[in-house]
Amino acid sequence: MSQPPIVTNRSEATLAEPSARPEIVLRSSEFRRVREDGWHELANLVERVEKRGVRSLSAEELERLPLLYRSALSSLSVARSIALDRNLLRYLENLSLRAFLCVYGPRTGIGEGFAEFLARGFPAAVRVACPHILIAVLALAIGAVAGFMLTVADESWFSSLVPASLAAGRSPESTSAELSDQELFAPWPGLVSAIAVMANFLFTHNTMVGILTFGLGFMAGVPTLLLLGYQGVVLGAFVALHYDRGLAVDFLGWVSIHGVTELGAVILCGAAGLLVADTILFPGRYSRLDNLAIRGLVAGRIAVGAIAMFFVAAILEGVFRQLVHDTPWRFAIAAVTGLAWILYFAHRSLGEPA
Repeated sequence: MSQPPIVTNRSEATLAEPSARPEIVLRSSEFRRVREDGWHELANLVERVEKRGVRSLSAEELERLPLLYRSALSSLSVARSIALDRNLLRYLENLSLRAFLCVYGPRTGIGEGFAEFLARGFPAAVRVACPHILIAVLALAIGAVAGFMLTVADESWFSSLVPASLAAGRSPESTSAELSDQELFAPWPGLVSAIAVMANFLFTHNTMVGILTFGLGFMAGVPTLLLLGYQGVVLGAFVALHYDRGLAVDFLGWVSIHGVTELGAVILCGAAGLLVADTILFPGRYSRLDNLAIRGLVAGRIAVGAIAMFFVAAILEGVFRQLVHDTPWRFAIAAVTGLAWILYFAHRSLGEPA
């Protein structure tokens, strides 16, 4: 009886057993040698796009980019299945991710993206939150009425309602002349003091308040409503203090220059927080997490846009409020500012759905 042949290597095993399925063995060096030219070409294109943008590529290179990207993905898939060396896997993963961003990523830079946000994203998000804005306005108004009534009835409430840092020396003991000369019609402090000190402090403080008002919306919106009400209480207390001294109109003109923008930003931060609360409390047909992912993006856009409004308010408060000493002109500036914001939020870009 004949003996079966002795198999000495894989090739002889395949010949000895024709029905057996041959096993393909790929080595790292061979795998890399066949494909690395395409990887290098893709890496060069990706590096150019990252440094100078997609417009730096020619028409032929733009056609090659997605083809090379898909080829790199295929190589990565094969490399994972045959367990090549780890360094090669990391290289292909990094190259594929960078190429993905070049092929499918946004075509605008930071400046263009921010301009697009201001032109469309921010006002569109504000229009979505109109019901929440009305609630925020109501909470602020109720607080303002309460602060005014309490302080008018008893000025000692002013010290209890307004922190010393916000009072800035103003108190029930302040006279009409002190409030008028040192606050409402104080002389121009100079550019350095107005911009570097006052405007910077006001922007930082207002931004912190706005972010806190927005961020606490996840607690069912209750802290957001309380913060909005408290901002109104402080405003009402200030109005009452000046009202008792016959300076209510001058104070409203003084505060309106920046107040239209500043209070508008506070209201928008509150509305964004209430939108988050609404999303959590009433998720609708989606789960709470899914609904938060969808509508939370809108709330985030409102909050970011409100921070930009705080910056504008800080400039108005630190500069123009002290440069303009005529009360009618102050009201005129406030009216123009308010009308500009209304038109800005109400305007819809071409192609934007109603």
